[in-house]
Amino acid sequence: MKTNLLVIGVGPHTRLNHLPPLAAGQDAGLVGTVTGVDLPAVAQQRVTYGPPGRTRQLPVIAVEPFPASRQALPAAVRSVLDTVIVRERIRAVVVATEPSVHLPYAVWALERGLSVLLDKPLSVRADASVDPVAAALIAEDFDTLIDTYQRARLRDPAVVVSVLGQRRWHPAFQRMRDLIAEVAEDTNCPVTSIQSSHGDGQWRLPDELVNLPYHGFDRGYGKAAHSGYHMFDIVPWLLAAGEQPGKELEEVEVHAHVVRPADTLAQLTVADHERLFPGFAERNASSQYELQQLATRFGEVDTFLSMAYRSGGRTLTLGSINLAHHTFSQRGTLEPALAGLYKGNGRIGQETHIIQQGPFQALHFHCLQTLHGDEPGVDPAAVGGTDHVAVHIFRNNRLRADWHRHTTLNFADLSQSAGSAAALPTQRSSRNRAVAEFLDYLAGRLPRHQLVSDLATHRRPTRLMAGAYLSMAHRFNGTNPTATLDFRSTPADAEHCLVPMEAAR
Repeated sequence: MKTNLLVIGVGPHTRLNHLPPLAAGQDAGLVGTVTGVDLPAVAQQRVTYGPPGRTRQLPVIAVEPFPASRQALPAAVRSVLDTVIVRERIRAVVVATEPSVHLPYAVWALERGLSVLLDKPLSVRADASVDPVAAALIAEDFDTLIDTYQRARLRDPAVVVSVLGQRRWHPAFQRMRDLIAEVAEDTNCPVTSIQSSHGDGQWRLPDELVNLPYHGFDRGYGKAAHSGYHMFDIVPWLLAAGEQPGKELEEVEVHAHVVRPADTLAQLTVADHERLFPGFAERNASSQYELQQLATRFGEVDTFLSMAYRSGGRTLTLGSINLAHHTFSQRGTLEPALAGLYKGNGRIGQETHIIQQGPFQALHFHCLQTLHGDEPGVDPAAVGGTDHVAVHIFRNNRLRADWHRHTTLNFADLSQSAGSAAALPTQRSSRNRAVAEFLDYLAGRLPRHQLVSDLATHRRPTRLMAGAYLSMAHRFNGTNPTATLDFRSTPADAEHCLVPMEAAR
């Protein structure tokens, strides 16, 4: 039976990441109709999707905006959506809006018995980086969502919520998870430290910090609520593979340092930008002082986090997650690429993870990419290529002769076959796999226990995100910036950890 889907939020992110695999699902006979929902200005635009030669138009229904402070949909919005799901016979919903309104849309869908593919993060609250109350509500939002999910499953056990944290489908992270589990099984040693870093490569000019709405900082949150959630998700997912009986992680202590827009204006001042970009002085209407005053309560541009993961009062794992928006970029023009702010505008994503498993194993993940055209001699899979990815595996071969002291897995090594389609070690391929898994489940092709990113397994990522914002907010208010949160796994987490990744693939 084909599934008719409702896609709530059809901006550039959705058009690049959600609509292409949904078109592939239509071509494969898994998806029936696809209907979009967005604000009136977007609904008036023509939205097409699908591969060249087989494009189709997406009908988009308009709904009025509402304040992010509302945690339930206004009656007028509910009425529009309720009419659409009956008329179009909708069975599942993709929620890909601005993250501050993820929760009300997801709750609405679950209350109507609809399965949900939920974009990251699960929720965020305005002023989370400056208000401890708002930060704490991020954790409460997960509790609200999981309670709603459980009630929906009591009415219809087939209902599912899958969270699109694509690194769980990435072959490199799946391989590292298997390697951690293998060494933990052999040695009873958990992951003892993990250092993670992600850079967006987004260069915001001073006036753009206050007037560019895309991933805007004026709502009181920033990097940690956007691409940062991927790190909050993948780190505990990897740590769980090393947990053994008696060595389960029970609490996490989080400590944050942040750079806000007012700080980036000290790093590169208005005067600096005037020298770098002829014409900036004419475009920018605000002084250095005025911009810094406007940005006082803005959300984080960069945040460096340190963690201590404990069991029985003892620290088992030390960690760091360094999230930076203001990093190496290849933007070189005064005017931003307004039509391509998601992946254009010189954006460069670079990422590293260094994982230690006591004296037995070290894993180094590196994604060190740049943008390049058709320059001769550029290997896309090498360092500096658009597809660079590598995993270095170090093992104590003096203890175990069957272990190799060093192995490198590159792009080709990490590429997998998955039926008729390749599973490549790229973010786009992994996002496509996430959507395809959701569609396979809806079609009855995949059992629930093989779902890689069920909502029930996102308690820990949400706690990490809440802890990060609690620490930021306390620091902003001059109080103790250390946040300690419960980190115990749920039965769903434990069940998920027992599924070999080979089965999930």
